[in-house]
Amino acid sequence: MDETISDDIKILEAEAAELVAERAAMEGRIRELREKEDIPRGIVFSKEIFEAQQNKLRLDVDIQFRRNRINRLKSGF
Repeated sequence: MDETISDDIKILEAEAAELVAERAAMEGRIRELREKEDIPRGIVFSKEIFEAQQNKLRLDVDIQFRRNRINRLKSGF
């Protein structure tokens, strides 16, 4: 494996790690919003929860994209 590919893998791994941390924060935000909801009193955060879930899904895709790219670089494709 040449040095350029090795550097690319390191960059992708760092990006993936950042995205994993961001996803964990987003999961915490979703949990926090759900805990604050009080449906009988009309306190709901459905829009915020939905947007946070969508953002989490985007992060999942971005993480998987980087992992796939790393695997392709390691395999030589």
